[in-house]
Amino acid sequence: MIHQKQIIYTIIIGFVITLILGPLIIPFLKRLKAGQTIREEGPESHKTKSGTPTIGGIIIITSIFITSLSSGIIDNDLWVALIATLAFGLIGFIDDFIKVVMKRNLGLRAYQKLILQTTVAVLIAWYHMSQSHTALGTKIIVPFINGSLQIGNFVIPEYLDIGRFYVPFIIFVVVATVNSANLTDGLDGLAAGVTLIVAAFFSLLAMNYGSNSLAIFSSAIVGACLGFLRFNSHPAKVFMGDTGSLALGGAIATIAVLMNVALIIPVVAGIFFIETLSVIIQVISFKSTGKRVFKMTPLHHHFELSGWKETKVVTVFWISTVILCLIGAIGVF
Repeated sequence: MIHQKQIIYTIIIGFVITLILGPLIIPFLKRLKAGQTIREEGPESHKTKSGTPTIGGIIIITSIFITSLSSGIIDNDLWVALIATLAFGLIGFIDDFIKVVMKRNLGLRAYQKLILQTTVAVLIAWYHMSQSHTALGTKIIVPFINGSLQIGNFVIPEYLDIGRFYVPFIIFVVVATVNSANLTDGLDGLAAGVTLIVAAFFSLLAMNYGSNSLAIFSSAIVGACLGFLRFNSHPAKVFMGDTGSLALGGAIATIAVLMNVALIIPVVAGIFFIETLSVIIQVISFKSTGKRVFKMTPLHHHFELSGWKETKVVTVFWISTVILCLIGAIGVF
């Protein structure tokens, strides 16, 4: 069992490495002219952010790698988590590079992103199913169920075996989480702060489950995001871009899959999914009735246009994530 001090040391190391990398990489992004373009239909207050360096996710990914590998607690699960994070980060980087450096607004097309993300998700699912050390196989843990729960003649087991649907399920969870994290990255410090809290939850859960390498990996994410907030909190000096948001979403999804707790993601990372749900509702409502449910989506923009300051929206979403993680802890600890 990993000692609590190792978790603390990992967070501190990740934090310090990010603080060191920031002043080195941000000027490079400025020289690369990797400035963010703010969409015209966005909130008026965001127009001042135009030109702020993006692709800052490079800082987060680099910090996670250095911190995780320097821990000395390395196994196949850690390598898979790191490679998945890098793979999703690379997809985001290609998209960012096309949009902000090559000045082609569309970036990667939606179907190209989906194919690449699905490929990585399939590899994660295949790896986990093929491991002899996992006794669960195609079973997943059902949160909030201790033993089993019977409702009439219907029994909800603690471990749900989804058999042939395992791979499609994992693909859906991973791709949904990755893109939800991407949608959440719209305000200074929002995605980094929410991910920090969720990663802290998974760090404690991994310790409790005896997944030492994943506890270290989750803690490295905490430290990296904490350090990144030094540069990304309002007013942001750098944005993580798709490079960072896709990498962080992929990291969170991979941790959950490797610990068989994919069903807890909609709870603890509820902000990710509420943001996505707001977009889905808006599109369906507008196409079917011609009316908008929200002033603007994703949801954080709705609150901005309702008169909330950006910092208030971010703080409320952070607090909400803490509460959701506490609720999630009841379900899986």
